[in-house]
Amino acid sequence: MVKENFVRLFEDSFRHNWDYPAFTDYETKYTLSYGQVAEQVEKLHLLFKQCGIQKNDKVSLIGRNSTHWAVAYIATVTYGAIIVPILQDFRAQDVHHIVKHSDSKLLFTADYIWDHLDENELGQVRAVISLTKFKPLAVIEEALPVIDEQTGVRMTLTADMISVETIQELFDRKYKGNFYPDCIRYEYKDNEEIASINYTSGTTGFSKGVMTTGRALASNTVFGHNAPALRPGYGSLLHARDRMVTFLPLAHAYGCAFDFLGNSTCGGHTYFITRVPTPKILLAAFAEVKPTLILSVPLIIEKIYRKQILPMIAKPPMSWVLRVPLLDEVVLNQISKKLISVFGGEFEQIIIGGAAMNAEVESFFRKIHFPFMIGYGMTETAPLISYCHWTDFKPGSCGKILDNMEVRIDDANEEGIGEIVVRGDNVMLGYYKNEEATKASFTPDGWLRTGDLGYVDSEGFIFIKGRSKTMILGPSGQNIYPEEIEDKLNNMPFVAESLAIHRDGKIVALVYLDKDACDAAGLADNDIPAQLENIRREVNKQLASYEQIAQMEIQPQEFQKTPKNSIKRYLYTK
Repeated sequence: MVKENFVRLFEDSFRHNWDYPAFTDYETKYTLSYGQVAEQVEKLHLLFKQCGIQKNDKVSLIGRNSTHWAVAYIATVTYGAIIVPILQDFRAQDVHHIVKHSDSKLLFTADYIWDHLDENELGQVRAVISLTKFKPLAVIEEALPVIDEQTGVRMTLTADMISVETIQELFDRKYKGNFYPDCIRYEYKDNEEIASINYTSGTTGFSKGVMTTGRALASNTVFGHNAPALRPGYGSLLHARDRMVTFLPLAHAYGCAFDFLGNSTCGGHTYFITRVPTPKILLAAFAEVKPTLILSVPLIIEKIYRKQILPMIAKPPMSWVLRVPLLDEVVLNQISKKLISVFGGEFEQIIIGGAAMNAEVESFFRKIHFPFMIGYGMTETAPLISYCHWTDFKPGSCGKILDNMEVRIDDANEEGIGEIVVRGDNVMLGYYKNEEATKASFTPDGWLRTGDLGYVDSEGFIFIKGRSKTMILGPSGQNIYPEEIEDKLNNMPFVAESLAIHRDGKIVALVYLDKDACDAAGLADNDIPAQLENIRREVNKQLASYEQIAQMEIQPQEFQKTPKNSIKRYLYTK
């Protein structure tokens, strides 16, 4: 059981790192020191009191990654309230649903998102606060149980009461210009209480609010502080003065836990990419910041491989050199050095999570000794289940089970493959106001069902084969994992992405073409059917007889994705 209290992690970090930089908006270079973050947090606490917010009230937060997003999050959890981070990609109606379903009393939002929201659709929300300058955008509920601390008179909330000027006046009156590290004294909140509610999706039929405790968040955060590092002079993976470039959405558990919570509670400096993280923006940020650790999703690494590396090594004379013993090692080492410099040149490793990585891409990066590893987790475990340092990583695995987590394989077949179920410090309490879904997510003896199929080897490394909900039963009862078929399809020329589905007893591959590759090869529309047939035959050579693709179909538009960039399978398997 984790000993550190989640709220106290912030309190201690503010005191120990007061004068050091905490957060920077990369594009504008707007920077806050830890002391300045603590001051803004205190001002938001005063705003919460003005709004009558109580311990364990819900506060929703939506917007792009930024210093003010981070401040709003920290202010909420250190006040004792429950944060409800919402992915900025959700549609307006989905945001309305989450805010109402979560019973949120306040909403922090980016101005551009507020332009598309309807204040009449926000349920119990009392006020909407801008993430630009923390100014009120709207006061919705007029009669509030707000009591003036000096007079004891019941008040009606107005925009003036929570204006920037009023909050500054309250702050000045309280501290009289003398706000210093020992002023940081947050009220105690037990680790077993709910700290955040993360919604796995926006739509009414699919959204589930994951109730995450302070224990689970502290457990993940402290793991980042304690995981061993190989950098000379560094005892742990996350360390004071570390530099992180944050481009994964902080409203998602993966980016939030380590890019933000882990780094800010150990005294690191976090640079937020406040715009859509295009490759051009990211490469410029990596070159300038030179991060010491990088968190990514497979999509970014796979794009680099397909768009830059694969075309380079496929052309003569490079392809000839790679066939010559000894010379191939020299070339591969040069490729690795160039890639490392592209990411800033000073990172210890790249940790990849959020989805499965393409096997061919993983194999190549392993071959060139590129410092990366693949972890495994889910929102319901805040998020980590397994991890190991890249030097100890086993190819094809998702790392090693954490010491504070247990993994069991249920209903294993003759190959040892079954559903991965887990328990431990990182596991959620359940889904908010959804007892049915909560009950279905746990085994009768209290283990969390991950919905993933896989096995664990003798050393505790987890290997994932696919999702239990997507597994297809073959003609003689064989287990077919569509993700493995898609993995092979996505390595073929002209395929951007694919989906393997089961239709009328056959495997059908839906394929979205790489238009740039088709144009570069000079393929006309009437050439496409022959190319698809070639792809089908080549992939089938790599598949067992019961996995054979019977039919290929062109997907005219890019597949619809979740905020994690996973294809929404349910839309294509009906």
